[in-house]
Amino acid sequence: MTKDPSLDAAYALETPDDSKRLYAAWAGTYDSDFARNSDYILPEQVARHFVNIGGFGPVLDVGAGTGLCGAALQARGIENIDGTDISADMLEVARAKGIYRATRVENILNGLATPDGPYQGAVSSGTFTNGHVGPDGIAPLLAAVRSAGRIVISVNAQHYATSGFDAELTRLETAIDDLTTTEVAIYGPAATGDHARDTALLIAFRKA
Repeated sequence: MTKDPSLDAAYALETPDDSKRLYAAWAGTYDSDFARNSDYILPEQVARHFVNIGGFGPVLDVGAGTGLCGAALQARGIENIDGTDISADMLEVARAKGIYRATRVENILNGLATPDGPYQGAVSSGTFTNGHVGPDGIAPLLAAVRSAGRIVISVNAQHYATSGFDAELTRLETAIDDLTTTEVAIYGPAATGDHARDTALLIAFRKA
């Protein structure tokens, strides 16, 4: 796997160690080199949707990265936000922003800690995508949220279509209520390049 940080390199990740290496190299410049330069608006989309469906804290930001979604939640009045990510280096950047009540280095597929009990809600922006997390990450996320808690995750549209998300959501249908799917832009109008018009599906539901 290439060690050069880029979107294509991120989409080509194959193992957790690959992820840690890539994001260790990218953490210090991720916000400027990627998020700002590519007009990356997906974290804002996720945060806005979470608030619009009635979500509130304490909330777990899964795949928090450098804190972009956490910052968007905070700007919308959400309090008591915890962040978790596989990359300690990305979380170090996030912690410096003063957004999160607590942060933890975790692999979602190994389960998510709930030291103060299940969360009232959860969000995930940019984690359910190519080279990252597939539909098998939904059940661990559900387990970290209390009954009636609101959840919004973004899923890259191409990843959704090819990775079995419909089947997993059907398998979990007795554990979730109020399921909706909304297609949104990942990047804003200033974006250029091969992925500029990529879309994601915002999968929103309430834990039964």
